Amino acid sequence: MRPTGQLATVITGAALLLGCMSGPAASEPDAGERVLVFSKTAGFRHDSIPDGVQALKDLGASAGITVDATEDARAFTHANLRRYDAVVFLSTTGDVLNTAQQRAFERYVRQGGGFLGVHAAADTEYDWAFYGQTVGAYFQSHPAIQQATVQVEDGAHAATSHLPTAWNRTDEWYNYRSNPRDRVRVLASLDESSYSGGTMNGDHPMAWCHTAQGGRAFYTGGGHTKESYADPAFRQHLLGGLRWTTGAVQADCRPENGYRPLFDGTAESLSGWRQAGPGSFQLEADGSLTTTGGMGMLWYADQGLGSYSLKLDWRMAGDDNSGVFVGFPPSDDPWSAVDNGYEVQIDATDAPDRTTGAVYGFQSADLARRDAALNPPGEWNTYEIRVEGERLRVWLNGVQINDFTNTDPARSLRDGHIGIQNHGADDQVSFRNIRIKELPTRGN
Repeated sequence: MRPTGQLATVITGAALLLGCMSGPAASEPDAGERVLVFSKTAGFRHDSIPDGVQALKDLGASAGITVDATEDARAFTHANLRRYDAVVFLSTTGDVLNTAQQRAFERYVRQGGGFLGVHAAADTEYDWAFYGQTVGAYFQSHPAIQQATVQVEDGAHAATSHLPTAWNRTDEWYNYRSNPRDRVRVLASLDESSYSGGTMNGDHPMAWCHTAQGGRAFYTGGGHTKESYADPAFRQHLLGGLRWTTGAVQADCRPENGYRPLFDGTAESLSGWRQAGPGSFQLEADGSLTTTGGMGMLWYADQGLGSYSLKLDWRMAGDDNSGVFVGFPPSDDPWSAVDNGYEVQIDATDAPDRTTGAVYGFQSADLARRDAALNPPGEWNTYEIRVEGERLRVWLNGVQINDFTNTDPARSLRDGHIGIQNHGADDQVSFRNIRIKELPTRGN
């Protein structure tokens, strides 16, 4: 039966809006994630936009993410946006939303919606402060398209975990009006000595993530050229950003400053470490250390530590066993760390006080928070282990999951060493990017 009267008018109006979209934007959300790609331009228009839209659709399909696309700003209503796990601003330029549409987007982000900005998303909505805070930094200028070296700073985030430490690629490299490093987690930056035209005084973030006013926000400066969207490494970079923005994977996207490396992926950085007990660690081509045999421990012998924040990335192959030891005296006997220190456990399945995030044998992690923050075997995770006096706290992918205080007079966290465990021949756990920041000494 054909609709008549006011009903026909309503249906026609809805059809006009949805006709501006590619993809089944009118259907109900399915069980997987759903993303809206928005590519309206009110200034310069990139001829790579169709390639970007198609790449995001293909990547979404490969990851079980439904991708709709539009250039119609009328899609920015509360009712419509709430259907999406993330919104991608794909090389948008200029003022693309009116006041009501901006309010709808602000409400969406504050209620936990995700934002992914690609390239000229930073050349958009200069007079809208909320948007500027969400994208992280605004475009200022760019030199000619040329090859540059991208330095990967975070090897755990899904957008960069597949990349080499130095990633050489050709694109149009933006300079930004401000450096967002103090407000975001920088995932990758540009080596300004590798190309001409960088203006950010040697600290040039290129891709970053952060928690933005209630939601997740990810930005990459790449994606000017059509060729970018056919490049497998860049496509994986986009997919990783998409997966994190939708909440499919987790990462520590808090700003990170003031850390120094204890192990940076090179053989030279292992000079301060010693193996205790049987087994060993193998240095991999990707700059990670993988456990071999055991039961032993690789410990940092160069320095004992008091108050500090220790960060490291780790990955299990399956249901494997390892851990991070803190607060033990110097010894080449790995059991000294067990008997005199504390282990922050890595183990997919065990008793609550002996599984991932637990202070082994003493205190379980908050399992609900742990499970929500944890990436599964095969994916990288990040620990922050913070020791202040006798207090030991653990963050997993930026979420605090344990808060333990030592009361055992035979043990002390105030001055000790750190180590990573190789548990046994059947366990395969990898570590990389081990870094430390010393903190002011506090008692408790």
